[in-house]
Amino acid sequence: MKTKTILTHKEIKKIIATLAKKIVKKFTNINNIALVGIHTNGVYIAQRIAKEIKKIVKKDIPLGTLDITFYRDDIGYRNKIRYAKDTNINFDINNKNIVLVDDVLYTGRTIRAAMEQLLDLGRPQTISVAVLVDRGLRELPIYAEFVGKKVRTTHEQQIELLLKEVGAKDIVVIYDKKNE
Repeated sequence: MKTKTILTHKEIKKIIATLAKKIVKKFTNINNIALVGIHTNGVYIAQRIAKEIKKIVKKDIPLGTLDITFYRDDIGYRNKIRYAKDTNINFDINNKNIVLVDDVLYTGRTIRAAMEQLLDLGRPQTISVAVLVDRGLRELPIYAEFVGKKVRTTHEQQIELLLKEVGAKDIVVIYDKKNE
């Protein structure tokens, strides 16, 4: 399989720092924001953004995790349900500015499912989206307010984020699915 690197570990680190700065700039009341990472890679990205925000504002902000397995719109169409992970939001989301964090934004279906689950948990003041990579090709009218890198792709391509948290080195690659 031929892969092409679209982000190196240095670029990922720089993007995460930039995303943190943009979030702090938008939400001047740092006491009213929280990050929620979407399993799996979105959680790791959210953790890294939270560390960068702490460097800027000298304070921890609430950080939660969300597993959207049972909110997916294809759950009845799959042969097998993947192993569900924990949703862990141990703070009140009501009237908070929530930043949903994921690795790659593609069709918009993951973000739609995450928003639906969040709204079942409470009523945030706002929900924003932060992603490392936006590859376009939306199926739903979803957009990310905070984007690390935009990459033009086709439906035949796959973007994969490999992180040190899962035993890889930080890198984002693109490849053709038909060559898998």
